[in-house]
Amino acid sequence: MRTERDATSWSKGKLRELLVGITVENEAGHCEVSELKQVEGEASCSSRKGKLIFFYEWNIKLGWKGTLTESGVKHKGLIEIPNLSEENEVDDTEVNVSKKKGDGDILKDLMKTAGTAKVREALGDYLKALKTEFTTGMILPTKALSTQELTVKRKPSENTLQAHASSPVALGVRIPTVALHMTELFDTTVEQLYGIFTVKDLVQKFSKAPAVLEAEKGGKFQMFDGNITGEYLELLKNSKIVMKWRCRNWPEEHYATVALNFVPTLGQTELQLDCKGVPVCKEENMKFCWQKQHFEEIKGLLRLPTLNG
Repeated sequence: MRTERDATSWSKGKLRELLVGITVENEAGHCEVSELKQVEGEASCSSRKGKLIFFYEWNIKLGWKGTLTESGVKHKGLIEIPNLSEENEVDDTEVNVSKKKGDGDILKDLMKTAGTAKVREALGDYLKALKTEFTTGMILPTKALSTQELTVKRKPSENTLQAHASSPVALGVRIPTVALHMTELFDTTVEQLYGIFTVKDLVQKFSKAPAVLEAEKGGKFQMFDGNITGEYLELLKNSKIVMKWRCRNWPEEHYATVALNFVPTLGQTELQLDCKGVPVCKEENMKFCWQKQHFEEIKGLLRLPTLNG
């Protein structure tokens, strides 16, 4: 069992928060990082066997502006960080400072020295936050983390909302959300596993509760006695199901997007689950719901001789 969490949109917000507004000054003038011009890349965190594994790779461009104390002349330039990744220590990460043509090199030197040091410090703070604030709540044995890391409360920032608020599926209220990725292997064919998610009788068998479903695009479903409701957005027979999905105890009108990919592998089927727009406070419930109430119950159903006979 491997749990992976996408940290990309959270990271973009965090990098902006930590880098924009950095200021440095000396008697010659003062400079500040004025904008995040580009942030390309991705970040994720996965837990395997109780260990957290971080992956991040960023190409960042910042704009800076400075003013000379004596003349009041203003200058602008760029800071480029071509490769912030887990392969390099922050202190060895390349930080390139450039300035538009003209004089004012004294400001460029200030950015190259004190400015670069502060930028590196902010990058270090981002990595600390990624490893503590962002990961709070990922399934882990306590031993794997120091108590200090476990007690850090994750503060959902406004930025986590941007990615989800703009997608047409994330209707309703704007609340802090996370994405989840889970994979599980089943001893069965793709056809049979797809059927377990789309045939009413089989859904009722594994969920041990009444269900209503119209397995077609735009069709609605209710499972677990109405505790889970939603709508099918896409169905590719024996290959993929995409749903608008919610639990009864979620904020009203808020839906996550759940995608199930069915991948045949050597006599088994790998189910890849991708959820987007899960309320931060419901993340653990969501993992439990899929791991215990779906995956484990389906495995139990597959062991019944009647199903395979």
